[in-house]
Amino acid sequence: MSETARFDPAAPLRGRYEAPPDKSISHRAAILAAMSEGTCHINGYLDAGDTRSTLSAVQALGASVKLGLPGPRGEIEVKIGGIGLYGPSRRREPVSIDVGNAGTLLRILPGWLAGQRSGSFSLDGDESIKARPVDRIAIPLRKMGARVSIRDGRLTPLVVEGSPLDGVDHTLPIASAQVKSCLILAALLARRSTTIVEPGPSRDHTERMWRAAGAEIRVDKLASMPGRSHDPRRLVVQPASRLRCPRIDVSSDFSSAAFFIVAALLVPGSELRIRRVNLNSTRIGLLAILNRMGARIEVMEDPLARGEPVGDLIVRASALTGTLVGAVEVAAAIDELPLLALLGAFAAGETVLCGAKDLRNKESDRIAAAVRVIGGLGGAIEEREDGFVVQGGDGLDGGAISAGGDHRIAMLGAIAGVASRRGVEVEGIDTAAISYPNFCDDLARLNA
Repeated sequence: MSETARFDPAAPLRGRYEAPPDKSISHRAAILAAMSEGTCHINGYLDAGDTRSTLSAVQALGASVKLGLPGPRGEIEVKIGGIGLYGPSRRREPVSIDVGNAGTLLRILPGWLAGQRSGSFSLDGDESIKARPVDRIAIPLRKMGARVSIRDGRLTPLVVEGSPLDGVDHTLPIASAQVKSCLILAALLARRSTTIVEPGPSRDHTERMWRAAGAEIRVDKLASMPGRSHDPRRLVVQPASRLRCPRIDVSSDFSSAAFFIVAALLVPGSELRIRRVNLNSTRIGLLAILNRMGARIEVMEDPLARGEPVGDLIVRASALTGTLVGAVEVAAAIDELPLLALLGAFAAGETVLCGAKDLRNKESDRIAAAVRVIGGLGGAIEEREDGFVVQGGDGLDGGAISAGGDHRIAMLGAIAGVASRRGVEVEGIDTAAISYPNFCDDLARLNA
């Protein structure tokens, strides 16, 4: 039975806020730790539904997992005893992995499993996962020699049989951090080097983290393709013999912080300091979009940060102007794009999103869901095949919405509520715990 909560118009949001640990990095940290030799200490692992699925998955493959006490930001200390690059090959019986709602786990882990010397591994999940396409990883993995079977040519269950892999040259049709990461993991177990070309930058956490653990991954910028403003990138991945990863520190999640950035921009009188959030350039595309819209956001990067760049953001309530967001900006803002529909309802003029068809393949069809939510609350929004158009200026009246089983749509409805005139009732607010267990508590504290 899903939970329903009401979010009323908020007083100015003020004070300091620290987002929960980064979900994307947490997923990768658990997988990298399992692939490595020795024990890895993960400091600040996100303790949420999706990331718990990843811990269960590496346990099913033979890694040991020990959990510490939970912390105030939804974090938990984790120790993982790695099994090495070919550890899953030691599993004599077929392994069934329930990924729950974790699309990142579903699309990255098969890269490691495909290159095992033996073994059979089946991945499936909840009803949302059963509708999410996996042909985008199955096709390039088969090109490397992997034995992968999927339902109806595109859906789970995804079954991987360990087999020898060859290095290949592969160009991604669209920038996708998940597909790229899957192929990087497979390339580490291949018999020769693999080249991956992506049409524009996507999240680069995998390249950063695996290089730090000893993988040889070279990244080159290529000349721009016609019609594109972003330079494509070429990754050359060499086969690996071992990985070592004694410690990983997980920074705060920009995608979670984005909901509070938007709330502070839209609620009059707000001024919010967001502490030590991840500022990786492949993750903060929303900031460039907000800058064009006239948002008053001060960025204070920590010059002493190691690994992932981090810093503080000071966000002040702002009068916004509509903007056009095209395909070249999608990869760096993919999880935050539903918030653009909300921003557009409050911005002067027209806000347009195009080139974002991949949003239809998330936990829900996020184009349709964003249009349904904003339209249902009184916004003037029109759905397009690859995005939407919002006529803004008057904000939102309020009403009631359903999250539709999608954690980001649940949080979108809550932020719409605090910025609206009458408030919003969100059915399915409990789904926020998939990525952000303390979301409602944090929002209430800043509005106290």
